[in-house]
Amino acid sequence: MQDISSAVIVISSHVIRGSVGNRAAVFALETLGHPVWAMPTIVLPWHPGHGPSTRLTFSESDFDKAIDDLIRAPWLGEVKAVLTGYFGNAAQPKAVARLIRALKEKNPDLLYVCDPVMGDLGGLYVPQATAEAIRDELIPLATVATPNRYELAWMAGAPLETNNDIMEAAISLGPPRLLVTSAVPMIEGGTGNLYLSGKHALLAEHRVIDNPPNGLGDLLAALFLGRLMSGMDDERALQLATASVFEILARTVKRGGDELALETDASSLSTPMAMVQMRRLLHPLQRSKR
Repeated sequence: MQDISSAVIVISSHVIRGSVGNRAAVFALETLGHPVWAMPTIVLPWHPGHGPSTRLTFSESDFDKAIDDLIRAPWLGEVKAVLTGYFGNAAQPKAVARLIRALKEKNPDLLYVCDPVMGDLGGLYVPQATAEAIRDELIPLATVATPNRYELAWMAGAPLETNNDIMEAAISLGPPRLLVTSAVPMIEGGTGNLYLSGKHALLAEHRVIDNPPNGLGDLLAALFLGRLMSGMDDERALQLATASVFEILARTVKRGGDELALETDASSLSTPMAMVQMRRLLHPLQRSKR
């Protein structure tokens, strides 16, 4: 039975065709049993990686007004978590920060996951002003941040060549918990998700699959949030979220799909069978005590 008192507000891009941004996050969270309030930051016919298409945008004033509507919504007490991803301009993160602060006033235990969707190995793919707004307005409010290694490197202002570098940068960034994708693998031909909290330094690894479809980061952030909301401990939540993403990715690529087939593989979201290698790393704060 769906519990309306555990709703999640998801704020990210919406594509008409595909499984990225809100399309991935909403489906994943609803599959795990969480009602979702979905707010688009921009609407696109498809992911830009498939080629140019029209960007349907919102005026800054209209976006602000919609945020104001949410802040005074009579059902705001239902909301227990927020997930943010891609933003269409630099004003949107500032507006969303107002919403996060209003929600935290009502519920100090609000779980806010900030996925700072801004770049990859090739650098920033959003305007620098938008990236700076995410870093300055939203990251300080986050319970959990889920950057990829390159986004974390940009925010930290330093290249991150090792997992120790990643962990040091994660601590300096500020959020109490960070889940960093594209971490340095310890298995040959692998890739990893590195999770750092005050208690844990964990690495979840699986083999690399070439030419992956887009949306993996959106999906991982949503699944990790959904597992945490169910009361699962951090390590198990990381293991299951990583397994789900890897399993769906492997099945999609095997079928030759150019988009994650979430509707076909919903069982992989709820009960993944893929094996994930879990490792405990030496936490930087433990190192400093030696």
